[in-house]
Amino acid sequence: MVTPEQLKEWIEAGFDGAQVSVEGDGHHFEAVIIANEFEGQSRIRRHQLVYKALGDKMKAEVHALSMKTVTPAEHEGA
Repeated sequence: MVTPEQLKEWIEAGFDGAQVSVEGDGHHFEAVIIANEFEGQSRIRRHQLVYKALGDKMKAEVHALSMKTVTPAEHEGA
């Protein structure tokens, strides 16, 4: 079973200096990802970048992932 900590590490590995927090029960997860790579990207593109970072793990090990994807500037303004 996947832990929130594992999912956090997998996402962080796909981004340079991202801040990631993940909560979940091993099947369903909620993540907040703050990354410079999201600058100028649509919400759909941001989610695609996260899915790319997770690769095949999204198909086999993670059943449901809800995410909030923001830039550092957006996070500070929230």
